[in-house]
Amino acid sequence: MRKEIKSIKDIIDREKEFEKLRIKAKEHDVVEKFYEIFPDLVKVAEAKKVEKGKLFLRVENSVWRSELNFKQSLIVKKINRYFNEEVIETIKFL
Repeated sequence: MRKEIKSIKDIIDREKEFEKLRIKAKEHDVVEKFYEIFPDLVKVAEAKKVEKGKLFLRVENSVWRSELNFKQSLIVKKINRYFNEEVIETIKFL
């Protein structure tokens, strides 16, 4: 009996063995698409990395850091809505 031929994309998207790869790819996408999601923050914040659901943002100005900290839950919701799943749980400011 012949096995069904699967594309590499299907294998990576569905197989359990590639779960860590999928997570890392989504974390990378958050950093890459940050300004696409928040174009108004280009001069204010810089997405540095994502680790274990935590987005690390560099904000040089303490006033903006406080403002973004205040809006943290809205930022997290908007990112997760953009990716249609919970990619980010919290934000840490650098």
